[in-house]
Order: sequence, then structure tokens, then C-alpha cells
Amino acid sequence: MTQKIKQLIKHNPIFKNTYFFWVLILIFSIGCKTKTPILYNPQILDKNIPTEIYKKSDVVVAASRISKYLPLLSQKKVGIIANQGSVIYNSKNQKQIHLIDTLLSLNVNIVKVFSPEHGFRGTADAGELVQDEIDIQTGLKLVSLYGSNKKPKPDQLAGIDILIFDLQDVGVRFYTYISTLHYVMEAAAEQKIPLIVLDRPNPNAHYIDGPVLDLTFKSFVGMHPVPVVYGMTIGEYAKMINGEKWLEKGIQCQLNVIEILHYNHKSKYVLPIKPSPNLPNAKSINLYPSLCFFEGTAVSCGRGTDKQFQIFGSPLLPENIYAYQFIPLPNEGAKQPLFQGEICNGLNLEMQPKLNHLNLKWLQDSYMNHPDQTNFFNDYFNTLAGNNQLKTQITSGISMDEIRKTWQPQLEIFKKIRSKYLLYP
Repeated sequence: MTQKIKQLIKHNPIFKNTYFFWVLILIFSIGCKTKTPILYNPQILDKNIPTEIYKKSDVVVAASRISKYLPLLSQKKVGIIANQGSVIYNSKNQKQIHLIDTLLSLNVNIVKVFSPEHGFRGTADAGELVQDEIDIQTGLKLVSLYGSNKKPKPDQLAGIDILIFDLQDVGVRFYTYISTLHYVMEAAAEQKIPLIVLDRPNPNAHYIDGPVLDLTFKSFVGMHPVPVVYGMTIGEYAKMINGEKWLEKGIQCQLNVIEILHYNHKSKYVLPIKPSPNLPNAKSINLYPSLCFFEGTAVSCGRGTDKQFQIFGSPLLPENIYAYQFIPLPNEGAKQPLFQGEICNGLNLEMQPKLNHLNLKWLQDSYMNHPDQTNFFNDYFNTLAGNNQLKTQITSGISMDEIRKTWQPQLEIFKKIRSKYLLYP
């Protein structure tokens, strides 16, 4: 208790009442808790210093391995690609601090921050234009890597000696952080700026599935010939982009991937922070590869609710088959959701067992039960699928097993390519 509070209690009779005394202490403690930053403590955060902090079962993200990359930043002007998930934390005490705050506390010279889709704070809608701005907490300039500025321009990289990339991916081709990675690598290679990728676990790393992208359908939601679910961390993916020479004109960037400790592709890992506004929990992340196909249809996948990518539905689906009902309303990440204010009939998949493959049955059944099949698919569907075959297969009534068989030849080719770049078993 501070001396000021002691004096206040002593000289003011109201605080002789025990109730008021504890109310004051509670208010004071909350105020201190919210205003006092958690500074970097290597004895807590860095696995390489103590031996007793982490058990062998603890997954330690690369950002927490500060001693591995801090020497590379010495006397350098640093640019960072980050968002709300770029935190350093300890699984034992659950303390978290943003990577940028940590590096600033260590006197690293950060000169600019680049943010991906959804912005630096991770609150913008999917596809929403995010403006460049100044971060209020740090005073650093924020540059959006979305909209018309997906690739850092030479003038935006001017004066930067080294780049750090730290985004939490979910291991799905149409999740745009790997496209941002591509453009950052390409710009870094062109400007001859070294790039450090701080690796993070992939919550969907336990399987590989889906059609491999036909480059005819290349877009920001699919830039490389990989399946929908590719079973790699973002660090491994960066090595693949470089090694397969997928950057413009086959150039390669000076890449340094800082690895995760105590991790493999079967590790159970729950993200401590939602990676984007519409992936609020582990269930949504697991269902996302299968349900995102609905984004290319006349069916909602739960945007505008608190069960995004855990439910789906439409006002036109028959209520006798799709008994679960919800009403999409504007919220964080969905300012104008599909079917806003309308009652949607659908299914709630919150209790669905964890998927180890893509599930197309929900999509196929919805198409078959929709009264307006002609307008069921929109122009975005082929872009998400990465080909024009999947739509035809669904409309033709081909079974899910038969559709999956058509993916296998290219999946086998991809798995051989993938194996060259794996950092973890």
C-alpha cells in the first residue's frame, strides 16, 4: 500500500469503515494492473536461459526464443510484420506481451510496422480496406499490406536493414497471411533485405487435404500450387516458397526461420489469441477449411454471430431439415453480414468431432436442399476451390469419396515437395 493511501485512510473518517477501505484497495489494484506493462523477463520467456521453466511437453513459439534472434537485430533498423497474435508468452504463467513491446523494451530500433488483412489489432472485416496509421501505444508508423498495397513498396522499405515476420497462420490455402508472406519475401528479395520468420504452430497441421490450386485460378486467396490444407507451419511454408522459386522471376530472399521448440505436426496446440475476428476458437479453426467454401455460395457460415465458422444456414434452406436458427447482425469482423437481420435455417456444428479431413457433405447437402440451385454458387467459389472442377462435381451429384479420389495424384506430388522443407516430424 502506498504512503499516500495510508495518509488518506488515516485522515479521512470515511475510510474507517471497512467496506470503503476494501473498495478503495480494489479500485487501486485494478488501476495498477491495467496500467503497468509486463516487461520482458528472460528468466520467464526465454527457454535458452533457464532449464527449469519449461517441461519437455511445452510448445515454445519462436518469438519467445529471444536470444536466438535478438543478436541479429543489433544496430539494425527493424521492420516488423505483425498483428494482435504476435505475442510472446509463457504457457506456465499465461503472461503475454506483444512482440513489438518486448523488442522496444530491449532497445531494438523498430522503425516501421506492417499489418496484414484485418489490421494490426485484428478487428477489421475480411476484405475491408485498412488505412495506414500511427499506433497510439508506441507511436510507430503502421503500414497496411492489404487492398491495393499487398506488397511492400521500395519507399516503404527504405532505411530498413532487416525484417521480422510474425503472424499466426491456420494452415489453410485461402487464409491470406501466407499470401502476405509471399509478397513480403518478394519485396525483401528485391531490396536485398534479410527476413526473419518467427515460426508458430499450425493448428491444422495434422492432415493434408483438398484440391491442389490450378494456377489459372491464382489470387490473393490462393497463390501457390498447394492443397486447401497443406500441413506445414508458416516457417516451413516460407522455406517452400523460397526453395521452389515461387517468387517473381524465381528470385529468393535471404531467409532465416527461427524454429518452435518441442513441436511436431501432431502436437496439440490451442491458439491463445484468435488469429482473426471470425475465427474465435479452436472449433472454428478446425471447421474453417470445410466451411469456408460456403463463402462462395448463397449460404452464411455464421458471420455476424458469435459462432462464426461453427454454424451455417440460409433463410431458404428448409426448416424441417435445418432446424438450427440464427440471425446475423453487424459485429466485429462483419459490419454487413450476409442475410443481416434475417432468420437463417441451418446446422450447429459446435459438437462436431475434430476433423482430420475436409468435409464436403455439408456443402453438397446444402446444394441439394436449396430451392434455388441456379444461384447457389457465386463467382467467388472457383477462386476458393482453386479450380472449376469442384463446382461441377457437386452440381453433378458426385459423391464425396469420388471427389476426393480426383485429388490424390496431385496431393502425392505435393507431399513429396512438402517433405523437402519440413522442420518438424
